[in-house]
Amino acid sequence: MSEKLPNMLETTIQKIREMVDANTVVGKPVTTPDGVTILPVSKISVGLGGGGSDFAMSKAPAGQMPFGGGVGAGVKVTPVAFLVVKDGNVRIMTIAEPANATADRIVEMVPDTLDKISAFLDSRKKPE
Repeated sequence: MSEKLPNMLETTIQKIREMVDANTVVGKPVTTPDGVTILPVSKISVGLGGGGSDFAMSKAPAGQMPFGGGVGAGVKVTPVAFLVVKDGNVRIMTIAEPANATADRIVEMVPDTLDKISAFLDSRKKPE
């Protein structure tokens, strides 16, 4: 087997390490003029794949086989929260992910719909 595929994988992983580090997960702090410090927190997803093969060819020099292969990677950074530091107290403010499926949207609508129905029924009640 050719040593080219492990070298390609190693190079790709090194490039991912350069892009994604601890500062990507917990971002650099931002301090506001009134003394509040905000730290962004993110989720990182990484996908990596690769493959290759040596090919036997009749015209290849003795002991050498041509190699064909490739490596691909993807990195996704999703903000999930902010840490807010004020006067020595730390609060976490999460970022809600938007509903992707119809069922998720319906579940999100239930509390608001129940409040509207309750308000409607209360308005129809006659004082005794």
